Amino acid sequence: MKLFVTGIGTEVGKTVCSAILTKYFCADYWKPIQSGDLHYSDSMKIKHWVGEHVLIYPATYQLKLAASPHQSAAAEGFLIRLDDFKLPYTNNNLIVEGAGGMMVPLSDQEFIIDLIEKLNIPVALIVRNYLGCINHTILSLMALEQRNLKLKYLILNGNFPPDTERVICKNIQSKTKIIRIPEIENISKENIDNITKQLEIVE
Repeated sequence: MKLFVTGIGTEVGKTVCSAILTKYFCADYWKPIQSGDLHYSDSMKIKHWVGEHVLIYPATYQLKLAASPHQSAAAEGFLIRLDDFKLPYTNNNLIVEGAGGMMVPLSDQEFIIDLIEKLNIPVALIVRNYLGCINHTILSLMALEQRNLKLKYLILNGNFPPDTERVICKNIQSKTKIIRIPEIENISKENIDNITKQLEIVE
């Protein structure tokens, strides 16, 4: 099983959910692009939250500026090219974590959704409740449909009003499974362990 974890925007909990998925599926982990926070990258967080045993593949790009990848790359004087990305070979399950949402630019012409299409693996879309999340979710679902990309999991991260959850869940692909991650007030290895043990993901 290989899975690309993306979100309806930034700061929706992709890395926390990736840690839970990595632990649940006993998977390897790959963050193709790390833009900023190199002192405590998402790969470092996964290692900290999941455990030292987890196999983490090096990022294709590690960019210093905490900004959109195309801007961070430009600040260092180069362009990100889709041809530079190659899915790591592994016999294990693999969780791939994107940067921001699907329309985050890698260059002036290419976006995260183009990287998903190139890697050709199913998607897990992370949704978090905030004013505007329904709009952002439906637009993300439309983008996936337009590219004929498979949405394997819709992950509801945290608490949702019933009216919000109902509208979102009525608009997913028929074969998409819903995963609910409870609100995590204190992100720690212990809490991630506990949530992972409570999950029951239907394949």
